[in-house]
Order: sequence, then C-alpha cells, then structure tokens
Amino acid sequence: MRIISGIYKGRRLTAPKNLPVRPTTDFAKEALFNILRVRYYFDEITVLDLFSGTGNISFEFASRGVPNITAVDGHIGCVQYINKISEEFEFPITTIKSDVKKYLENASGKYDVIFADPPYDFTSETLKDLMEKIFENSLLNPEGLLIIEHAKQNDLSSLPHFVEARKYGSSVFSFFN
Repeated sequence: MRIISGIYKGRRLTAPKNLPVRPTTDFAKEALFNILRVRYYFDEITVLDLFSGTGNISFEFASRGVPNITAVDGHIGCVQYINKISEEFEFPITTIKSDVKKYLENASGKYDVIFADPPYDFTSETLKDLMEKIFENSLLNPEGLLIIEHAKQNDLSSLPHFVEARKYGSSVFSFFN
C-alpha cells in the first residue's frame, strides 16, 4: 500500500502479513480522495475511520493534513500497526481497539467524514444497522459525509440519507449525509 498524496506522497507501507484485512486499493482510494478534495479543506476536518484495518485511509487523511483522526478496529494487531506508523510519521491518529458495533453504541463527538470499510461479507441489513447507529448518535456534522465501502453485491441506495454510489472494480463507495 502507498500514500497517494500529501507530505508523504509516494511512501510505501508494508503491513504485517498476519492482519485480517483487505486494504482499499490505490485505484479506489485515489478516486475517493479526488471526490473529497473538492468538498473539504483537509486541514479543517475531523475524521472517524471505522474498521480501520491497516490504517490505509487514516494515513492518507493524515498525509493530507487532517488534524484529528480517530481509527477504530477490533484487531489488536491492526491497532498496534496504526500506532507504530502514526508514531513514526507523527500522524494525529488516535486509535481505539473495539468492536465497531459496540463502539458505535456509546460513541460521541462530531465528524466531518466517517469512513467505514467493514468486511465484505456483511449483509445489506448489517450495513444498514451500521449506518443507522451513526445517524442515531448524531456523529456526522451537518455537512458531513458517511462513506461505506462495500462489495458490489450490496445495494444501499434505498437506505435513508443515501446520496450516491461510486463503483471501482469490485468495491463500491456509498455516500450518505
């Protein structure tokens, strides 16, 4: 995986092989950040990265100057890797080791961007529950975006707050606000 833009543009990162992850491809990540860069000033937003895995998305936000990033993952190895890279690059990433569903039950705070990349075997119903919990807890700022990365087999377009979906290979980003 590599950081596409920002102060660490082009930097390659190699996560440990034993992590249970499926990092967002560079192609899909670049497309996502092209959408976000016209919408936000990165140095003025807060980000919540759910199912953060290797921290791929968090690192990209941090490299682009986002000052406040929270990364949540249930796997201790993922959290340790994100902490290691964050310390090495002095990234402003706070990690939380927690099951994301449990975290969302008590989560507070407001975010401009919430990115969720749950396992691709999550059903549309499970993804709906995730989205509803975020909106029930009012975690998004009024102009904020929830972005759920999911398999193309899931269609989330009928869910409340849905804005659009963008497909990149076998991945889909569904946007909500």
